[in-house]
Amino acid sequence: MPIWFAYTLIVLLVITSFMLVLLILLHRGKGGGMSSMFGGGVSSSLAGSSVAEKNLDRYTVLVGIVWFACIVGLGLWLRLQVGV
Repeated sequence: MPIWFAYTLIVLLVITSFMLVLLILLHRGKGGGMSSMFGGGVSSSLAGSSVAEKNLDRYTVLVGIVWFACIVGLGLWLRLQVGV
């Protein structure tokens, strides 16, 4: 495979890594963990998750799948280049 394939995967990996960190930090804490230690333990009166929270979950899973595919793609590319 050409070298531009690896560079494309690396750029995509960096972008999805930052997006994954931001999306995970946007999630609301469920309580009892580190978030409650820093004042995030106040629970809202709304039972159940909103549409925005469900969409945030979907986006997080989608970006995680793309991130995982980049990792696997880079591993396969490296294996082909080394010839192991």
